[in-house]
Amino acid sequence: MTKELPKIAISIGDLNGIGIEIAFKCHDDISKICHPIYCINNKMLKKASEELKTKIPENFEIHKTKGEFEIKPGTVTKKSGKYSYDSFMDAINLANKKEVDAICTLPINKESWNKAGIRYKGHTEVLRDYFGKNAIMMLGCSKMFVALFTEHIALRKVAKKINEEDLTQFLIDFYNNVKNDNIGVLGLNPHASDNGVLGDEEVEIFKAIKKANKHLGKDIFKGPLVPDTAFSPLSRKNYTYFVAMYHDQGLAPLKALYFDESINVSLNLPIIRTSVDHGTAFNIAYKNENVNTQSYINAIKEAINLVSKQK
Repeated sequence: MTKELPKIAISIGDLNGIGIEIAFKCHDDISKICHPIYCINNKMLKKASEELKTKIPENFEIHKTKGEFEIKPGTVTKKSGKYSYDSFMDAINLANKKEVDAICTLPINKESWNKAGIRYKGHTEVLRDYFGKNAIMMLGCSKMFVALFTEHIALRKVAKKINEEDLTQFLIDFYNNVKNDNIGVLGLNPHASDNGVLGDEEVEIFKAIKKANKHLGKDIFKGPLVPDTAFSPLSRKNYTYFVAMYHDQGLAPLKALYFDESINVSLNLPIIRTSVDHGTAFNIAYKNENVNTQSYINAIKEAINLVSKQK
């Protein structure tokens, strides 16, 4: 008896970017390991294929996301932003109704979403609001994963967000999703504040670590780690999973080390969602240049892996 492949809804991302080209290039390969369903309609699919001067792959099953506009390669537009959002919402709805096993998202453009009047700054914020759950943004690859305590907020607001109660719950939720027994938690300040010399946020971080470990009955979380050495080769021998206090603290080192292979995973939700960990690459969109597809392939594989763990 042939084992049924997991169904994965793929939101097509910003059609002025490289997402659709990645989908075309990888379709044959990913179809061997999953059953992809692309949230795009026939008219937009045809426009994209004509713009790319390439044929639509065979057996390219679609869920007809409504809407039509002119594709403008490499351009921020209101209509492309709206369509990428609608594609994403269709994928979410398919997963919520159990019509697919997981969703995988191709890159959006935040400025395009803003032009379209979409109040969210990214995929994770939408998922958090849709499900009423504290979705956790984790990025990385098998060599290193980074979870972000705060995400798309101004740097000046980060310190005010760090408090024992919220960070404790974040740590507990993170552990319950990844089930790893050795997780490094970064401090906020240089030198993790040098015992209060450079700030007092580490007091809250330390108390959260202690409280989360007590709740779990195990010494899971270590830290606060000094941020400028947390991702050194020696530290990465000790930890695969890290919790960063803010976006660039975790993602700058991750992307410097593993940009081409990293993915984005949304944890602590009732559905499985993975994503590429790169942008729309407007500078090379529709130019038939050598688009790197490794992040997308890895995101699909991780979605399949997470589906298998649920069954």
